[in-house]
Amino acid sequence: MRRWVGRLLLGGVVILVVLVAGTAVRVWQVARISDTTPADAIVVLGAAQYAGTPSSVFEARLDQARKLYEQGVAPTIVTVGGKQDGDQYTEAASGKSFLIDEGVPADAIIAVEEGSDTLLSIEAVSREMGRQGMHSAVLVSDPWHSLRTRTMARDAGLEAWTAPTRQGPAVFTRESQLNGIARETAALLWYQLTHFSVDFAYAAGR
Repeated sequence: MRRWVGRLLLGGVVILVVLVAGTAVRVWQVARISDTTPADAIVVLGAAQYAGTPSSVFEARLDQARKLYEQGVAPTIVTVGGKQDGDQYTEAASGKSFLIDEGVPADAIIAVEEGSDTLLSIEAVSREMGRQGMHSAVLVSDPWHSLRTRTMARDAGLEAWTAPTRQGPAVFTRESQLNGIARETAALLWYQLTHFSVDFAYAAGR
């Protein structure tokens, strides 16, 4: 009996290791994809903002969205994200303001001022895009975030692909890259298991 219990435990550990390793490889693979197929909208996932000024992580995402817009990938940019307790500005509003300052026409930007995590943000975007007759989106976030956001967006009914930023503190160092892969592997496995979101904090920079 002990032998069989030991074998079952060993088998369980092996399966877990293979599952985690396989997910990590998939996170890495999708992070390398930049699909600029034309879509209805470019969706920028929110990140921290400070009194209306995007953090360096958020700014890198917004810069990427602006470049895609200027390339003609989509006629509309959607910024998304609510605000934390004590904040005066939402992530979506600060993102829209930044893009306007960078030369993107205000009427080409939709600010969806909802969402305290990735899943809630994606669901809010899906609802708003549906109301406006839009169904396809190029998702912009950090590379390691791509697979989870794409998975959630497709689950929410959007046709979605990713064109992540290649700039900013989330991709500067090997340490930040490994941290991002580990964080997103755990978050994606949690989402696939529970269909709830968990956004692990990371110190990629302000």
